[in-house]
Amino acid sequence: MARKAPPPTDGKPVLLSGGNPQIPKGDGDGPVQAYIAALPGWKQDIGRRLDELITAAVPGVRKAVKWNSPLYGADDQTWFMSFHAFNRYIKVAFFRGASLDPVPPGTSRQKDVRYLDVPESGLPDEARFTVWVKQAAALPGERM
Repeated sequence: MARKAPPPTDGKPVLLSGGNPQIPKGDGDGPVQAYIAALPGWKQDIGRRLDELITAAVPGVRKAVKWNSPLYGADDQTWFMSFHAFNRYIKVAFFRGASLDPVPPGTSRQKDVRYLDVPESGLPDEARFTVWVKQAAALPGERM
C-alpha cells in the first residue's frame, strides 16, 4: 500500500522528493500560483518565470495542477506542456515536443515527449523557449 505524505504542521504544503510541492489538484491560475509559491528557494523564481513566459506566449492559456505539476492547455480538453521540480533542475515537458523545431534536447521513453531541464541559473534562451511554447500550443494536445 502506498504511503501518503504526512499533513504539514505549519500550514505549508508538503515538499515531495526534489522539492516538488504537494498541491491539491485544481483548475485555473490559483492552484498554479499556489504550486509556484510553495516551490523552495531558487525553484520558485524559475517556476514564476516559466509561468510568466507561457502566459505571455499563449494568451488565454488554460492552467491546472494535476499530479503535483502545473499543466498548460490551449483548449478546454487537452494539455500541451507541464513542469515538475527536481533536486537540481525544473523539468519542462512538451507533450508533442518531437514536433517542435528545433526539437528540445531531453528525450523520453514516450516517442512524442521532449524535455528541457532548467537549472538554478535559469533558461539559457528565453526566446527559444517562447518559440517552443507557441509551437506546442498550436499542436494537438494530450488528454489527461
